[in-house]
Amino acid sequence: MFRFDEKVVVVTGGSLGIGKATAMTFAGQGGRVVMASVDAAAGEQAVAEIGAGAVHVMADVSREAEVEALIGETLRRFGRLDVLVNNAGVYREGDVAATSLAEWERILSVNLTGAFLCTRHALTALAESRGVVVNVASEAGVVGIAGQVAYNVSKAGVISLTRSCAVDLAPRGIRVNCVCPGTTATPLVVAKVQASENPERARRTLEEMRPLNRLGAPEEIAAAILYLASAEAGYATGAVLSIDGGYTAQ
Repeated sequence: MFRFDEKVVVVTGGSLGIGKATAMTFAGQGGRVVMASVDAAAGEQAVAEIGAGAVHVMADVSREAEVEALIGETLRRFGRLDVLVNNAGVYREGDVAATSLAEWERILSVNLTGAFLCTRHALTALAESRGVVVNVASEAGVVGIAGQVAYNVSKAGVISLTRSCAVDLAPRGIRVNCVCPGTTATPLVVAKVQASENPERARRTLEEMRPLNRLGAPEEIAAAILYLASAEAGYATGAVLSIDGGYTAQ
């Protein structure tokens, strides 16, 4: 079950954290993985860890020409595209008063416009393969979280993009779903916790916010992405799957 033999998967933001775990999970199930990111060193390190069948392509998903080149390079190398995982994202703290227009535009351009551009340019290839898009939203797109207005809005937009595309693209045989991770122990989250005055207290505060009393693991989010992309979930489109330790159930 959940095999992706000979399937081609593009994972944006694929060199670190949830993206890297997702790339490794698909590769472990037989997929050929194209990781897109703006970090060449991390991308090449991820390729080395995954091994044969994985490549890294430099691409800023907020730039349409780079997205078009990413999809073109995928098709040149592998001749098809079966799964698109829109995972690339940036984060900034700040409420509406503290968030500059430049910060607002940057977060929305990567987190939301990036997912739109990648989906748009992948359409033809995905229609040919009757493929799947899985978007990575967030618990912050489901409920308002204080002090991160632009991030919240961008992820709520990803959820709406998912539902809209699920309806629009079903006649073309393309399924579109999304996952909404809670706080996950990615390298960026771990680094932020370690940089706090009391790392142990900072971590416990994050853990205690959710009923399961712990943070998520990147591999847990990756497993959910793989499931939504799989043939076993073939009746799922427009699905919004929360994986947040119960945070949004409260």
